Amino acid sequence: MTFEVLVEVRLRPGIADPQGATVERALPALGFEGVGAVRVGKAIRLRVDAPDAATARARAVAVADRLLANPVIEVSEVSVLDGASPPEPNGSPP
Repeated sequence: MTFEVLVEVRLRPGIADPQGATVERALPALGFEGVGAVRVGKAIRLRVDAPDAATARARAVAVADRLLANPVIEVSEVSVLDGASPPEPNGSPP
């Protein structure tokens, strides 16, 4: 079976996030009041061939730990999606 997996990587608490700070400073000028605590990370989608969801998740965790995240400054969270097609990003054609 093939599983759709989402790996989210973000900076550990306490690690400075200059990109998040820049976004946060720009929000009021764009009319977005009351939005704060902005942290920027990255999302990586994978398709993993595995016999079951638990194995797919374990394989994705191994990929995240060894390649996608720097464990010194980042944490990763792995989710096996429900099999439905992921939503298209904003601005992408259907």
